[in-house]
Amino acid sequence: MDAEGERGDRLDRTMKERMLAGEPYLADDPELRSEHARAQALLARYNATAHGERFERERLLRALLGGLGERVVIMPPLRCDYGVQISIGAGTFVNYDCIMLDVAPITIGRDCQLGARVQIVTATHPLDPEARRLGWESGAPVRIGDGVWLGSGVIVCPGVSIGDGTVVGAGAVVTRDLPATVLAAGVPARVIRPIGEDDRVALRAG
Repeated sequence: MDAEGERGDRLDRTMKERMLAGEPYLADDPELRSEHARAQALLARYNATAHGERFERERLLRALLGGLGERVVIMPPLRCDYGVQISIGAGTFVNYDCIMLDVAPITIGRDCQLGARVQIVTATHPLDPEARRLGWESGAPVRIGDGVWLGSGVIVCPGVSIGDGTVVGAGAVVTRDLPATVLAAGVPARVIRPIGEDDRVALRAG
């Protein structure tokens, strides 16, 4: 396909297709509004569940999210855009008031811990104020590896990957990729040191 044909193909895409491709799109689109409304209805039901309604919570999460491993616990309230672009691995715990803006994929690994009021943000906007005024936005995926701990109030920005086993201190703003098995903190988040043998805790059952 020549360049003109490729340009025409891009222009023919729906706003949802543009969003999923990471291209600029308009969220005020009937298809996207409908999918957003569906997610908000499921979230309202989920956030209204009682503490003992474990099976109902799991049923609602499986209807809402794109992927949900076994033994995942998410403490309500939870907020997201569409839900279907969120995948959470087995054994992960998400504390109260988590926000996941999933206009692009959010992938959270196994056995992670997300503190209260963590924000995972894939949505972004153009620097051009006129484009923002017209409603254009886009997104970049976020990937969080296995065994990651995000302290309370951590903000993970669009396009960021966090490696397996990494710990991010409370209140940090993660603006760029973090490698595996490090301690990071600050605004913006920076690697403080590796996590190594000296950090191992001797645990004994019974």
